[in-house]
Amino acid sequence: MSRRKFIKRTFFGTLGIGLLTGLYTWQIEPFWLEFVKKKMPISNLPDNLVGKTLMQISDIHVGNRFDYGYIIDSFKKAQKLNPDFVVYTGDYISYESEEQFKQLEEVLKHTVKGKIGTVGILGNHDYGKNWAEQEIANKISSQLTSAGIQVLKNTQTEIEGLNIIGFDDYWALNFAPEKVMNTYDDSKANLLLCHNPDVCDLDVWNGYKGWILSGHTHGGQCKPPFLKAPMLPVKNKKYSQGEIDLEDGRTLYVNRAVGHLWQVRFNVRPEITIFKLDKA
Repeated sequence: MSRRKFIKRTFFGTLGIGLLTGLYTWQIEPFWLEFVKKKMPISNLPDNLVGKTLMQISDIHVGNRFDYGYIIDSFKKAQKLNPDFVVYTGDYISYESEEQFKQLEEVLKHTVKGKIGTVGILGNHDYGKNWAEQEIANKISSQLTSAGIQVLKNTQTEIEGLNIIGFDDYWALNFAPEKVMNTYDDSKANLLLCHNPDVCDLDVWNGYKGWILSGHTHGGQCKPPFLKAPMLPVKNKKYSQGEIDLEDGRTLYVNRAVGHLWQVRFNVRPEITIFKLDKA
């Protein structure tokens, strides 16, 4: 083969690989949902909850940036798994206008609910532009409540022996974890929901031991193989995705999100997590 032919074939081969990768990143992986199964050992868990399932759904980002019919399809798949508990960890919309309320209402007609309980918290995007529009958060909270999702805002709820603590969003207007952590009771079977995992590094925990379920990062959405995700919206870059032992009695789980800020993913598939409860 001549040098000219070799260069030509290499060029077109590289171009073809690039086009295929771009197509995959844009049209395939953003909609290739993965159900991730994990064990969740919890101290003081009642016998009646051993073996029950808890599903985490995070960052659905209903809006105009991708076809949210995919979220409805994902919810329908999740419903078939018949979870005992469902927790939502924030960012229900990508707010641009009041149109998102109608879109969210359409999606919430297919809300995945737990047989025992369904709980949620808000994320930064649920506070509108610059995470500073209280009326947006109020409207979304109302829609979630109407759909059967109990919204926790620096509060807690005990459901058949599982005590779920929920923080309001770190970047938004009402972050005040002390309101609930001042009454933290370590004799209960506790689980904590916190949209932004950077909160793990703040002095707000009052001795909390147990699981923390977060979202927010989307795993970076694009991650080169064997390398770290180059873009993560957190100060602590180790809080990217998956299970992280904080080495002080707390275990953080960062969900990769079922939705996207933008319709692009590479090596970071969208995720719904299913935890099986057990005694620690």
